[in-house]
Amino acid sequence: MKRSQVSVNGGMEAVYTFRMRHGFLLVHKPRGPTSHDIVAQLRRSLGEQKIGHLGTLDPLASGLMVLAVGAKALKVVELFNALPKVYEAEVTLGIESTTYDCEGVLEALKPKAGWLPPDDSSTIQAIINDRFLGKIEQVPPAFSAIHVGGERAYKKAMRGESVEMKPREATISVCKVKTYDYPVLTLSVHCDSGTYIRSLAHDLGVSLRCGGHLSGLVRTTVGEWSLSNALTPDLIGWTHVLPLKDILNDLLSRELTSVEWKEIKNGRSIIGTMDPDLPCIAWFEGLPVALLERSRKREGMLKPRKVL
Repeated sequence: MKRSQVSVNGGMEAVYTFRMRHGFLLVHKPRGPTSHDIVAQLRRSLGEQKIGHLGTLDPLASGLMVLAVGAKALKVVELFNALPKVYEAEVTLGIESTTYDCEGVLEALKPKAGWLPPDDSSTIQAIINDRFLGKIEQVPPAFSAIHVGGERAYKKAMRGESVEMKPREATISVCKVKTYDYPVLTLSVHCDSGTYIRSLAHDLGVSLRCGGHLSGLVRTTVGEWSLSNALTPDLIGWTHVLPLKDILNDLLSRELTSVEWKEIKNGRSIIGTMDPDLPCIAWFEGLPVALLERSRKREGMLKPRKVL
């Protein structure tokens, strides 16, 4: 409950209004601020310190950020970390970057003898279909937040240290050329979590033998959530929080009896089975109360992974 003061007949009267304290927010991040800046802004405006996110966006990127608000929402973030994402990416060909985007040191490549830029989008699309769809390996940029030797890679790179980045597997289900007018190419990319669009832009430039870097990025979709339903941070209030019970409603669930809920909230197991690859939400009296998992020690038993 939140108490506010309103004027009634010349005096002040306390009025209590309900606010949804646990849930998700769909935020339209503008280009410029970091993801941390967005979280900090909403912590101040909502008066709630327990806010996290389902995935960062680089400062030069804009688009959809999904934020978890409240302690209970933060506990279920792990269920949504692997959601697929959709991006609109702008790639500038002919120029490479140390960071694979326009924040780094840019270097225009001298065309090799006999080289001509792709004359139409079909040539580029054919290379994408051949080399950049399905499961692929990417080498993340050295200027990234990946830990290397116990430290963020970008910190080493900023000091001028050599950083060896190991290849990582990524899955790209769709990568379509939307527009092409050399040197600017725009792509629609549908990919799994963990895909580096900066690396995609760089690697595509290498494949085209002209170099390239990511010059613009908009994230339009995270899972089933769309940028069209998001608001800029300055417009967001508590009424825009999507209730946690609605967020979790479509996941595998189990309704608890009062006896089972008492066992779960005290950290004890209950009788039951579940798919080991799917999260299970325990509900009691219409509210999500815990995440359940199979007990490895006791066959046919479920134990609380987290109590919400």
